[in-house]
Amino acid sequence: MPGDEVLAALLQDPSGGLVAVDFDGTLSPIVARPEDARPVAGAVEALESLSRRLGGVAIVSGRPAEEVVRVARLSADSGVQVFGHYGLQRWRRGALASPEPEPGVAVARARLADILEGADSGVRVEDKHHSLAVHTRGASHPGQELEALEPALESLADAVGLEAVPGRYVIELRPRGTDKGAALRTLVEQTAARVVIYLGDDLGDLPAFAAVEALAASGTVAGLKVAVVDPSDDDLPEAVGARADVVLDGPVAAVAWLSGIAEMLS
Repeated sequence: MPGDEVLAALLQDPSGGLVAVDFDGTLSPIVARPEDARPVAGAVEALESLSRRLGGVAIVSGRPAEEVVRVARLSADSGVQVFGHYGLQRWRRGALASPEPEPGVAVARARLADILEGADSGVRVEDKHHSLAVHTRGASHPGQELEALEPALESLADAVGLEAVPGRYVIELRPRGTDKGAALRTLVEQTAARVVIYLGDDLGDLPAFAAVEALAASGTVAGLKVAVVDPSDDDLPEAVGARADVVLDGPVAAVAWLSGIAEMLS
C-alpha cells in the first residue's frame, strides 16, 4: 500500500495506529562511541505528541531499555514505550521488565579477549549485559577488520548458544531468535494496531520490515516501512533503502516527518 494511503488510514483511525522507531541512526545520528549518541532536536517531543494521539508509540532498539530511557530523557509518565535488546526488555511508564542474561553471554565475554588479541586498537567491545557488540568503526580499516573478525565471532556465538548478527561496522553476539520483527509483532498484538509504521536504518531493522510486510499481506494491518538513510554515512546497508516504502535523508528528516504526522493529527 503506497505511503499516502497508509498515512490517510492513520489519520482516519488514530486509535488503531502504531508508530515504532529504531534509535541509533534513526532518531540519533551514528557516532563513534554509542554512549555519545543523543536524539536530534524535537525527536522525543514528536514521539510524545504521537503517543497522545495514537494507539501506540515505541522505540525498538538494540540498546538496553534503561539506556534509551536515560539518553532520550523519557519521564516515568511518558506515553512512549521502549523495547530494549531487540525486544528482550520492555520499559513502560517507569516499569522495566527484563529477563536474566543468557548463560552464553558470560562465556562469550570471557573468551572475547583471546579473539580480539592482535585486532586493531580501534576495535572495541560494547558490553550490553544481555549481549556483546564488537564495533570496528574506530579501526583504521573498519570494513576489513569486521570481515576478518566475523568467522571467529560466528564460531564463538555458535559454541555458546548465541547468534552473531552483523550491523553497521558491528557484530553483536546475542540470544538466538531475538529480533525487532518479534518485538514489533508483540506491539501489534498489545495495541491491536490496524495501521503500523516502522522507521529504521540498519540490517537489524530488516526483521521489523519483514513483519510489516507479512502483517500487511495477511490483511491484518496497513503497513509502511520507512528507511532513514543519512547521505553523509558511508556504511549504509543498501538492503534497507531497497526494502522500504519511503526513504528519508537521515534523523533530522525523520523527526521532521514524524512531527508532520503529529501536526496532522492534532
